[in-house]
Amino acid sequence: MTGWLAVAILGVVQGLTEFLPVSSSGHLAVGQMLFGITEGNLTLSVTLHAGTLLATLLYFRRRIGVMFIDVVYGLGSPAKTLQSSGGRDTAVVFLASLPTALIGLGMEPMVEHWTTEPGIVAAGFLVTAALLVATIWLPGGDREVPTHWGALILGVAQGIAVLPGISRSGTTMAVLLALGVRSSRAFELSMLVSLPAVLGAFVLEFTKDLSTAVPAWHLVFGAAVAFAVGLGALELLRGVVTRGRLSWFALWVLPLAVVLMASAGPLLP
Repeated sequence: MTGWLAVAILGVVQGLTEFLPVSSSGHLAVGQMLFGITEGNLTLSVTLHAGTLLATLLYFRRRIGVMFIDVVYGLGSPAKTLQSSGGRDTAVVFLASLPTALIGLGMEPMVEHWTTEPGIVAAGFLVTAALLVATIWLPGGDREVPTHWGALILGVAQGIAVLPGISRSGTTMAVLLALGVRSSRAFELSMLVSLPAVLGAFVLEFTKDLSTAVPAWHLVFGAAVAFAVGLGALELLRGVVTRGRLSWFALWVLPLAVVLMASAGPLLP
């Protein structure tokens, strides 16, 4: 099933789960299993991610603009750059991207295989649920950004979240709260550090064979749906995080993990 309805549903799933802390990779894997989309999976996934990437850029356009301006004005003086809010955010994004790239590239072959394994996806959902519940005891602090070491830890966490079922946003926000970053900034930084990772993954996947049985107009439609839904999901998530209600998403992820685990059977033969 690769018609308009299936692509629209997957676009909604991508738009919601790319940002809400419930794992987009896990939900897309489940969705593609349910719809029996075995051809063009990679192309469809890349296209849907392009939609949510554009949503992120649009939603945070002002903050990204501030980062760009502060870095340009600080050229030739790293100390001056790090004194500006945009420069500090840029440093966090840069440092976090280093371990994310190393881990993501190293785990790529395993991830492509594990995405089709219901038991592995279910285990990832369980990890996500545990992280979300842990945020009950992680109210955050008053820091605007983590330390440089904290940014590297953030990047490691984001790299591990490439595993299907583990929410990238849930993982990075939980880590930022644990590092003492205030909740509204944890939301913002979580999304900003995702941009190089998502863009890098998009470029990497785009270099592969993207032949597909899914019609081009279906792909464009799915990306548009993911874009529109993603904007709404970002606004929803901002409110949830600032109110300290991130753990509520475990009420969705945990039952899903249990159901998927039961349907998958034992992980080991």
